[in-house]
Amino acid sequence: MSTESVGSPVLIETAAARGRIAAYVALTKPRIIELLLITTIPAMVLAAGDWPGTWLVIATVVGGTLSAGGANALNSYLDRDIDEIMRRTKKRPLARHEVPPRRALVFGTALGLSGFAWLWITTNLLAAAISTAALLFYVFVYTVALKRKTTQNIVIGGAAGAAPTLVGWAAVSGTVAVPAWVLFMIVFYWTPPHFWALALRYKEDYEAAGVPMLPVVAGIEATTRRMLLYTGLMVGVSLLLVPLGGMSWVYLVAAVALGAWFLWDTWRVHRHPADAMRLFTTSTIYLSALFASVMLDVLI
Repeated sequence: MSTESVGSPVLIETAAARGRIAAYVALTKPRIIELLLITTIPAMVLAAGDWPGTWLVIATVVGGTLSAGGANALNSYLDRDIDEIMRRTKKRPLARHEVPPRRALVFGTALGLSGFAWLWITTNLLAAAISTAALLFYVFVYTVALKRKTTQNIVIGGAAGAAPTLVGWAAVSGTVAVPAWVLFMIVFYWTPPHFWALALRYKEDYEAAGVPMLPVVAGIEATTRRMLLYTGLMVGVSLLLVPLGGMSWVYLVAAVALGAWFLWDTWRVHRHPADAMRLFTTSTIYLSALFASVMLDVLI
């Protein structure tokens, strides 16, 4: 018997196992989790006024990843019907029938419960409660109650994505202070222009799936005007971190420069909606750079 004939079943099974693992990882939407963690660690640094300790950072990041992964898996379970219709989402595991829906439901629930338990044990109850509240808000308020019923879905639902700032602050201090709420509001106001840029690009997808995203219901011009409004609010709130969070000129310069860039690109989309994906990229870089400047301001 050849080595190839003996090894082939093993190799096939190994490849299948890797495929199953990759499908479950994809259910958690890792790229979204990355954005959430980008806001968690700087919030921890600001709360501590220094590096809060490597173990605490790791513990908070692990717990936040479990909770966010659970929320995303449950969102995938609930949205599996429309994910099959939309070009942007049709390659997700449930849309491709790579994971049975019931297993995705159990997987997401297990991650959420694990995230709560982990954060409670390794940080404190407040951080665990905020993280789990964000999961429940994302699943039941955004996904179930809002997404398919109102153009305000992503506006209100953005509170879930802003919650990691509160989780990070609570993990360090056991409380939620005013600067934490400023960080929260930055992410909250950042979410609509960020997501509506994507919705402009995939307007036909949302229309086909029957999801009332703002570009579908109100049109492109009304959407870009609203994007300008929220971008302006976001920039204004970001400057409040100087008097309320004790930030120095390092953060102030970064906030002004990054805010001007974001506003300019939002204005470009208002004039030329075809540039929507450029703004989507700008918004991602903006959030990462702004929160990095918070951490840099504290640590230097």
